[in-house]
Amino acid sequence: MIRIEALRVFVEVAEHGNIRDAADRLGRTPSALSMTLKQIEDHLGTPLFQTDRKSAMTETGQFLLDTARLLLRDYDRSMELILDHARAKRGRLRLASVPSVAVTLMPAALQSFLRDRPGVQIDLVDTNSTNVCHLVETGQADLGIAGAMEPTAGLSFTPLFSDPMALVCSVDRLAAPPGSGVRWKDLEGVNIILNETTRNLRSEVFQRLARQSRLTVRNVTSLLAMVQAGMGVTLLPALATTNLPSTLAALQIDDPACRRLVGIWRRTGHVESPLTNAFADQFARTAWQLAESHGLDRP
Repeated sequence: MIRIEALRVFVEVAEHGNIRDAADRLGRTPSALSMTLKQIEDHLGTPLFQTDRKSAMTETGQFLLDTARLLLRDYDRSMELILDHARAKRGRLRLASVPSVAVTLMPAALQSFLRDRPGVQIDLVDTNSTNVCHLVETGQADLGIAGAMEPTAGLSFTPLFSDPMALVCSVDRLAAPPGSGVRWKDLEGVNIILNETTRNLRSEVFQRLARQSRLTVRNVTSLLAMVQAGMGVTLLPALATTNLPSTLAALQIDDPACRRLVGIWRRTGHVESPLTNAFADQFARTAWQLAESHGLDRP
């Protein structure tokens, strides 16, 4: 078998027309190149050059030169692709994220990440935390950004930040007392529209109020439409309330423990690609940089 580096020696000698210049180009001794050329000729059983001067090739030598150039071009290109992948410069990254993070934090993270990676493609799905975990667990997403939930076999969770929950209501429906937030007792008799995030609130008082609810909506757009229609109020993380319609208000809840913890979900027992690891690091840095402006706290 002719090694790829032996072919590279042959091409250099053929293109320079002599061994000395090719040796200088490759940083090797002329005797080493002569030995390599002899090994190729012995393997093929025929000369490659008309004379020892290496200035003119035989028919076999010309055919080998034309073929070797193609092989080296494809080899070098393939190695470049492999190195780009190993250095997180190339590949496809499938992300799943809760909508509030996808809207507020993901644009800055992706813009920075893709700036120097023209060979990278991103697929982003925004959905609720339960679906994010399902997509990661089943291998449909390489990485998930979602709220903390009950431990799931096959998944690991790395907390990044927490944000307070807010009460979302019509501007003319409910107002917090001056200088304070909404108290749970203010919601007695108020219809609370439940959603995916409220499933993970552990407040006993809230859970008692939630048991009286008759409506659960999982899509944020539909959820806000229900609140606008006067069907009740709901609770959303602060990040999800940054672009509310003018007819809705987000009110602080007077309960310091009423927060959502957000982090990165990964599959366990699975070797992640360099691209996945690189984005996880980038997203964490972005979240921490934007934490103060979005009212986030690091856990």
